[in-house]
Amino acid sequence: MNLRTARLIAAALCAPWVLSGCKTVQPYDYTNFRAHPPRSILVLPPLNESTAVQGTYSYLSTVTQPLAELGYYVFPVEIVDQFLKENGMPTAGEMHQVPLAKAAEIFGADSILFVTLKKYGSQYQVISSTTTVSAEAKLVDTRTGSLLWEGKGLAQQGSSGSGTGNIIADLVAAAVSQAINSKTDPGHQVSQLANQLMFFKKDAGLPFGPYNPKYGKAP
Repeated sequence: MNLRTARLIAAALCAPWVLSGCKTVQPYDYTNFRAHPPRSILVLPPLNESTAVQGTYSYLSTVTQPLAELGYYVFPVEIVDQFLKENGMPTAGEMHQVPLAKAAEIFGADSILFVTLKKYGSQYQVISSTTTVSAEAKLVDTRTGSLLWEGKGLAQQGSSGSGTGNIIADLVAAAVSQAINSKTDPGHQVSQLANQLMFFKKDAGLPFGPYNPKYGKAP
């Protein structure tokens, strides 16, 4: 982990040595989760409130790994997406309206993760840019409709010009960086960090699942 990433994580976790005046984060109330602990999670494509069209599926592709690491069976997101599209739900908004009991019947899932992508993408200044990903997630029990867990993840990654003092050289470097980013998706990498901050947040993250040795404990 490089220094920039470490600073990003520390800031996002509101570390007292990084930010002054941060509010203490209260431990999450896991009462509902303990009453209905899930073994499997069906992840729906996120509702995308950002202006980046590619954000929906770029972000979706980053969700499976952290959930699997926590110890849950995650239904293949591509198969779920395709199945729902073929059955009259072509958009994420329509997929989010799927009846819980029907999802449990068809997939055998005992929980569904509903994600809303609040921000996704890069903003460019004269010789710098900032990529931001902000997501909110709710894990719902398909048997009772109970909210088992909810969390938020916000991550930012900045890049700047070479800082040579030569404004022309810095502008050229910034233009090259912007051109490269327009062909790639820097939000994909930042999404991975946002997920880490959301699912593994101390005392408020998603508890470890049954396929992890730390089953039942909060990160």
